[in-house]
Amino acid sequence: MTSELVIDVQQKEISIALLEDKKLVEYQNEPRSASFSVGNIYMAKVKKLMPGLNACFVDVGFERDAFLHYLDLGNQFSSYEKYLKQVQSDRKKLYPFAKASRLPDLKKDGSVQTTLKVGQEVLVQIVKEPISTKGPRLTCELSFAGRYLVLMPFNDKVSVSSKIKSGEERARLKQLIHSIKPKNCGVIVRTVAEGKRVAELDAELKILTKRWEDTLVKIQKTQQRPQLVFEETGRTVALLRDLFNPTYESVHVNDEDVFHEVKEYISLIAPEKANIVKLYSGKLPIFDVFDVTKQIKSGFGKIVNYKHGAYLYIEHTEAMHVIDVNSGTRTKKENGQEQNALETNLGAADEIARQLRLRDIGGIIVIDFIDMNLAEDRQLLYERMCNNMQTDRARHNILPLSKFGLMQITRQRVRPAMDVNVEETCPSCFGKGTIKSSLLFTDQLESKIDNLVNKIGIRRFYLHVHPYVAAYINQGIFSLKRRWQMKYGLGVHIIPSQKMAMLQYEFYDTERQFIDMKEEVETK
Repeated sequence: MTSELVIDVQQKEISIALLEDKKLVEYQNEPRSASFSVGNIYMAKVKKLMPGLNACFVDVGFERDAFLHYLDLGNQFSSYEKYLKQVQSDRKKLYPFAKASRLPDLKKDGSVQTTLKVGQEVLVQIVKEPISTKGPRLTCELSFAGRYLVLMPFNDKVSVSSKIKSGEERARLKQLIHSIKPKNCGVIVRTVAEGKRVAELDAELKILTKRWEDTLVKIQKTQQRPQLVFEETGRTVALLRDLFNPTYESVHVNDEDVFHEVKEYISLIAPEKANIVKLYSGKLPIFDVFDVTKQIKSGFGKIVNYKHGAYLYIEHTEAMHVIDVNSGTRTKKENGQEQNALETNLGAADEIARQLRLRDIGGIIVIDFIDMNLAEDRQLLYERMCNNMQTDRARHNILPLSKFGLMQITRQRVRPAMDVNVEETCPSCFGKGTIKSSLLFTDQLESKIDNLVNKIGIRRFYLHVHPYVAAYINQGIFSLKRRWQMKYGLGVHIIPSQKMAMLQYEFYDTERQFIDMKEEVETK
């Protein structure tokens, strides 16, 4: 299996698509201005105590206060609290972390009322992004994740990933980490560290230790609260850190700054793979070239088609996700309904495992498969789903089919499920239902071009339109495009974009910056 990463950097957002054997399996999209992500660390203030929940709400600068449970304060909360007071007591000289004293562990049956008070400053890390009506979920047990290791201040334990099965290798890694880890810090060894040399692990441990030291310096120097004191690496690099493996064939980026950022990171973790990072400079949208746009439009939405006319119906509620499997127009097999149901369900298991990763669906998922009478067929379906989910990084638990034909899955949820609306509001009428004659659409485009060239003074630009419209503009020897170029100059470029609706258009300058030429009044 080969993997490709395609990164589409736009003016307002970054989209990341992971392809396995040319098939879209993971998709992330976030605004470039997004400041909240899992892993960010804040120096924040307790806003409100909730004794009934044994928890509190903390102000981290978000519109909704974040939630911190007593058990998420961690065993070493008292040690953290004392050390942070020492750090903030001297704004010039940083109290060495290696000299920090360890206090007794926090009692597990304690109360938030006796531990915290309103207005108290706490050092917290986001473990869940805001989801629906809920604010972020926090912890006081800090961690700094790298590719091979995770550094945990005030935790002396060294743990090795359970996916490393060799007892000899586990013992080697434990002994090695104990010999190089800094004082007052614990370390988790990740699966990809298996077989790695001490130099590689030591280099990463020093980088993670430096991040913790930089965080302490920021706490010491700044007095504003809440204050972001450590920002997790960008989404692109974070995804690479968790996903990168030797099967990566290429990483395509359409932005020079992000290209250098990605190449620098891959050169650090896998120097021999640095040349797989490629800068895309073509005129067509990068997602169109790698067939990502089409897969996004067909892979999201409530109805998802898969093999031979069968389809899934995916519904999201506040409490859970529900997936219904339908045979659709699939024809019956010669050997009967049971075989037909089995094949439809096995195909659904393949597509559902992909959909869970693609949409990053978490929480409780209930799947209504087509009823099967044979116990061995139900077991086969359960095993198929388990095998398909082995490549999923999120923690999950799968139960066998119930007597009603329902399968229940729980999957780790740390951010909202990716929801891409594939239904398009008409860009020509803005949902009102009446537009100018479509025959006048090209005349409307020409008036926009005339305004852009002769009034605004932008002579080189790219006009993105639906591929069918682009084909019409480009058709013939003396095409409409050629006539526009003769009239307004050779700086007029027509780009077919699968993202566009039929009568939708967008103008971009030579720096890929969007030019807003759309007015609702033009549809009247």
